[in-house]
Amino acid sequence: MAKKGNRIIIKMANPKTGTFYITKKNRINTNEKIETKKFDKKTRKHEKFVETKVK
Repeated sequence: MAKKGNRIIIKMANPKTGTFYITKKNRINTNEKIETKKFDKKTRKHEKFVETKVK
């Protein structure tokens, strides 16, 4: 079988509105949860998005 890659799929969600983005992160270089500012379509502003589980 092939070896798994270093990248995993994560969901970046805004806790206030529930808007989310799907992205990838490197599991070796980034162990902690990611927090970034992205554009939220519902509020039409740049808001803080945090990493959550993909269901």
